[in-house]
Amino acid sequence: MKGFAFFFLACAAFPWTGKAQDQPAPAQAPAQTTSASAAPSPAPSTGSDWFSGWFEVGYRWDSGVGGSLETYRSFVNLGAGPKLLGTEFTITDPKHRLFDQINVRAYDWGDEPSETLHAGVKKKKWYELNADYRDFAYFDDLPSFADPLSSNGMFLDEQSFDTRRHLGSYSLDLLPGNWIVPYLAFERDADSGIGTDTFVSFPNEFPMPFTSADRTNLYRGGVRIEKRRFHVTLEQGGTTFSSSEEQFQSPSIPINYGNNPVPFFGQNIDLQSLAAAYGITGSSVYSKGLITVSAAPWLDFYGQYLFSEPQTKVNYVQDATGNLVVENQLLFYTSQGYLVSSAARLPHNSGSFGLEARPVKRVRIVENWLTDRLHEAGSAGSTNNLSSAGMSSVTAALLASSLMSNYNQNEANVLYDPWAKLSLRVGYRYVWGRAADDVLPAADLVSSDLAKMRSNVALVGFTYRPLQKLTVFGSGEFASSGGEYFRTSLYNYQKMTGKARYQATKTLNLSADFLLLNNHDPQPGVDYEFSSHQESLTLLWTPPKQGWDFEGSYTRATIYSNIGYLEPETLGPQTSLYRDNAHNASTLFHVKLGKPKGPAPQLTGGGSLFLSSGSRPTAYYQPLAKLSVPWGKRASLFAQWTYYGYGEAFYLYEGFRTHLVTVGLRFSPWGG
Repeated sequence: MKGFAFFFLACAAFPWTGKAQDQPAPAQAPAQTTSASAAPSPAPSTGSDWFSGWFEVGYRWDSGVGGSLETYRSFVNLGAGPKLLGTEFTITDPKHRLFDQINVRAYDWGDEPSETLHAGVKKKKWYELNADYRDFAYFDDLPSFADPLSSNGMFLDEQSFDTRRHLGSYSLDLLPGNWIVPYLAFERDADSGIGTDTFVSFPNEFPMPFTSADRTNLYRGGVRIEKRRFHVTLEQGGTTFSSSEEQFQSPSIPINYGNNPVPFFGQNIDLQSLAAAYGITGSSVYSKGLITVSAAPWLDFYGQYLFSEPQTKVNYVQDATGNLVVENQLLFYTSQGYLVSSAARLPHNSGSFGLEARPVKRVRIVENWLTDRLHEAGSAGSTNNLSSAGMSSVTAALLASSLMSNYNQNEANVLYDPWAKLSLRVGYRYVWGRAADDVLPAADLVSSDLAKMRSNVALVGFTYRPLQKLTVFGSGEFASSGGEYFRTSLYNYQKMTGKARYQATKTLNLSADFLLLNNHDPQPGVDYEFSSHQESLTLLWTPPKQGWDFEGSYTRATIYSNIGYLEPETLGPQTSLYRDNAHNASTLFHVKLGKPKGPAPQLTGGGSLFLSSGSRPTAYYQPLAKLSVPWGKRASLFAQWTYYGYGEAFYLYEGFRTHLVTVGLRFSPWGG
């Protein structure tokens, strides 16, 4: 709400003295929400038009959410109230004194789940300053997710979040357009909020609320050297990072019996109070270099290198009371004080090199190689104080750990154009790596591990233009592997894609896309199978001088996954089998309710739907309709209706439905 008031007042504060235009402002083509992000940008001012722009404000009503409010907020999260749907304006200085042009864009302000702001100032050959700010509301509270008690009629998502993330990016380029361009930049990413998480104490886990906050600052600066035959970038930067989380359960509230009601050696494991908090701080300095060179008319190459050395420190404190147990000693206790302090350093080197050679006509050779290497060393010290009636135990531990990961990839492609309408590509990619970690002294878990990866991938592709209006693309990857880091990684896989574009007439465009991926890991203990395919059709029809246009798309997609795992409670073997068959369609049309030329009311309609069957059948509908009516030469009134309907056959309590109605004004008082 503060953001809405700020931008509305800022827009109103500018004098409406822009030169009049003969044509009214174009009506916005809305997306599937009331966002004005699809509105056209204002044309640059000319002559005496030093100021141009528009803004769109409105008020939204909702019918109330029927069904699960938590699911609605997790997926849609649009609220009622006054909104600044969008504004864009440009200020031009005809005399080019301190600046040439200022551009400002802002969308979806008014306590919306995603708010954006951009401001740019530039003066030719002197500087270019850009600032971007984004604000995201991240709410995730699906009743069926991470909810082991749902079978007992208790719906409590034990991994839920209600946070707000703020992203800022600011950059300054000096002497743009010259052969040497110094630059400075700063980026900030911050988040804070509340949620629900679990406190785990064998053999039980206890859901409880938490508060969290984190922030990352990135500082960087460098110089770009741009000449006709080469480009060099040298950059130095650094980051600072901090993160914290707190869990608290007051001893004055009822005992938390957790998710496991089964007694452990005749005793129930419960939690009476908890105060737990961790804090992480870190910093890193990095150096980066990039070069591209056109060494000869037939040869280009590039290379880049990055070195960084992050350092982190972690502190954790925990005070708990209840009936708890140390499982490997069968030691029951009623009070615990636990303190951990750790630090780590992680040198990181990464680099890549590539070239494109054209030794003979119609033949191109493209080669690239990259490597990424990190080696981490860390240590941690802890003190654990356990007590109960007639018993007190204090233990201390010191751990040292290391992590090494080396990843390499080499790829070569040969492209051949046998004739003007056909281009062929054949290539080979080799991926190899090694990862190892060690923890000393050895604990209950495996104290050391070593993994290797190796993959051979054959690459093929083509581009065919049988007709001037028809283009067909195709590509394929066929891999055979001898190792991987993760059980669900790509192993022996086949990936094929295809695209076709057909310009049937000047006003009718058709396109089709195809994607197929099959993956199989036959290693003992894994035996992972995964497959997916997707086909889509798109139509765009914009007949000239008819006052209407239409676009539509349809996608058919399937996913199949089958892998074994160990059930955490019993360590017994289980199978995870997932299937999904989905249909996704969307349409959008615009109709001018009057003469094709000149101002007239405009009707926009369409929407989207998603239907799936399989492991989790789901139906989602989002139709919309919008009417825009001109009001004078510089304004238009609009009203938009949108319906959101969601349902799941196996989780009926997660469905929701609601109607949203937005009315507003789009005004272009400044010649936009």
